[in-house]
Amino acid sequence: MGKKNIVILGMGTVGMGFVNTYLMNRETIEGKLGGPLDIRKVLVSSPGKKRPVDLPGDRYTGDFNDLNLEDADVVVELMGGVEPAFTYIKQAIERGCHVVSANKELMAKRGDELIRLADEKGVLLRYEASVGGGIPLINTITDGLASNRVIKMMGILNGTTNYILTRMTRDRISYEEALGQAKSLGFAEADPTADVEGFDAAYKLAILSRDAFGVVARPEEITRQGIKEISLEDIEYGLELGYKIKLLALGEKKKEHVELSVQPALISVDHPVASVNQEFNALFVEGNSLGEIMLYGKGAGGMPTGSAVMTDVMEILINGRKTIGSCKEKKMPIKNIGLSPYYVRMEVLDSPGVLGQIAMIFGEQGISLDSVVQRAKGSEVAPLVFITHDVKRECLDRALEEIEAREYVLKIQSILKVVR
Repeated sequence: MGKKNIVILGMGTVGMGFVNTYLMNRETIEGKLGGPLDIRKVLVSSPGKKRPVDLPGDRYTGDFNDLNLEDADVVVELMGGVEPAFTYIKQAIERGCHVVSANKELMAKRGDELIRLADEKGVLLRYEASVGGGIPLINTITDGLASNRVIKMMGILNGTTNYILTRMTRDRISYEEALGQAKSLGFAEADPTADVEGFDAAYKLAILSRDAFGVVARPEEITRQGIKEISLEDIEYGLELGYKIKLLALGEKKKEHVELSVQPALISVDHPVASVNQEFNALFVEGNSLGEIMLYGKGAGGMPTGSAVMTDVMEILINGRKTIGSCKEKKMPIKNIGLSPYYVRMEVLDSPGVLGQIAMIFGEQGISLDSVVQRAKGSEVAPLVFITHDVKRECLDRALEEIEAREYVLKIQSILKVVR
């Protein structure tokens, strides 16, 4: 095959992981490629900066026009963010370059445009590393499950929030303390908003919707709730009732619409996803022929993600595999998850008959209850915890609005979906 020329946009954690994966496994990679990779140029904001990666200093440039894209077999985009990454990738595709990207925000927000352009120009665009780091989620869905129709998927797609919830569950520490530990270990950014508010997981779910369901979903169309309001009380009541709390990305394709959401939820301790702890990720997929499978591993980090990027580069150079996500995209209405059990925690006055009156209001709204926990605190206030049977969220909200208006109800504190 001979030498292949690579241009890299960005040299952060993932970029260094990509280069170090090549250097670590050079003999294996070159044996499969039939020749070496030549990293011709790397676009960075600070070309003179020292980096812990074995590349000559003259390979770095701060000017996109220095990249000589006409010579590049594959352009690898590892910059992050929408701009200028979108503009650079678009120019690379228009000049006939194959592209590999690990950019989840870009692929979620404008990936459909780039996929269509790549198809028009007859080049390849792959983005395995944009979801799940080193876990081959997209390749499994598009290739391994090609003979199946994906019905449902449920995943832990953000390692930061999973680490925080794991520490809260295992060590009974507060959200603030667990977040501080995540920051100190490098699992959380100085500004963790994208992770803890669910934006990161929503980007990834939007990408998976395109590849699993063939449906274009904008991140802003996905119902999203973060983990900042999860308390130790919710975790402890959940465990008492047989559940753990996880930030779940949920997707299900119906006949006329797709249901997508990112939200903290109670999941049965017996479910495989409940066993996914620390910074690990997982995706649980149901295919109409295969049934259920789960993919598990490190969802972030320089080396795992860099490895996924290298695999995409090799797929292009060896097999010329088609652009992921092309051919069958369509627009369908995006809705929140429909029928579901829910966990509800509230504070009420500790008076006789309160539980019965609240249960009666639920019943009048057609909501049946699966579990009830009532504890006296030795004061005038008592917590009440309910788990309902399947109910539509709008129906539950109507009932809770009526319940919260009663003078004996002080506050509705938590409403969480339940997954069994």
